[in-house]
Amino acid sequence: MSPHFEGKTFLADVRGVSDKCGLVSLQKQLLSQILLDECFNFFNVHEGSAIISHRLSHKKVLIVLDDVDNIQHLKCLVGKRDWFGLGSRIIVTTRDEHLLRSYRVDDVYKPTTLNPDDALRLFNWKAFDSDSTPKDDFIELSEHVLQYASGLPLALEVLGSFLCGRDGAQWRSAIKRLKQNSNKEILDRLRISFDALEECEKNIFLDIACFFNGEEKDFIMKVLDGCEFFPHIGINVLIKKSLIKVDEHKRLWMHSLIQEMGRKIVREKSVDEPGKRCRLWEEKDVHHVLTKNTVSHLTKITY
Repeated sequence: MSPHFEGKTFLADVRGVSDKCGLVSLQKQLLSQILLDECFNFFNVHEGSAIISHRLSHKKVLIVLDDVDNIQHLKCLVGKRDWFGLGSRIIVTTRDEHLLRSYRVDDVYKPTTLNPDDALRLFNWKAFDSDSTPKDDFIELSEHVLQYASGLPLALEVLGSFLCGRDGAQWRSAIKRLKQNSNKEILDRLRISFDALEECEKNIFLDIACFFNGEEKDFIMKVLDGCEFFPHIGINVLIKKSLIKVDEHKRLWMHSLIQEMGRKIVREKSVDEPGKRCRLWEEKDVHHVLTKNTVSHLTKITY
């Protein structure tokens, strides 16, 4: 697309860069990449916004903002439509659909998980540096990895890169380990969305991850309403952040790796003593706390 524009910029990891370096640094990067060979010296976002709107108002530009999580990112970097010339295109990636809706964007695209064929191609590129069919020894092993990733590109890339160049014995060992302990890098990156939630929304998310994944939405709403978690707004927030979805049968569900991330958060509260965790869902843990009488008065249990 870029040859059709007078200037272009790709601002990667807006959330992270803004937290570490501030929005002024991103404004300077945007201007410097579009207006090449120019140097910009300003020290506050208001001055930066004024320069962007003045200098780019007659330029047809292509701007990509990657991983936006705050409305101020949009206000200070791409402001209003008249900041840029006719035909300009602003593309924003975010974990929060509501952020886009509140800014009155023209269109929203929701990426889906990969179908089996595309998932295999992506995994092969990372694991074997090719999208061709792997050697016989690795075909069955690859299927185990694909089943674990469930079409999530992040998981396919991380695991493919990790397994690249390793032999069959190492593959089998890694796959066995995944069944007990999910890949830390994948879960840590998925956790970013959870950490940004309000406390009520975190409780709703953890309840769904531990107890209600795949249950009817109306039933879940009644239970959560009884817990005073304000589920009407909370569940909507989780949907907009792509942490849960509602299927055609009005059931709430979350991706298996997102569910595992939620359950890992609960386990981390007390690794050795299940009775100190806020939620219990595995039979062995429930049996332990009831026979040992170690359950906390704040612990939720499901059978």
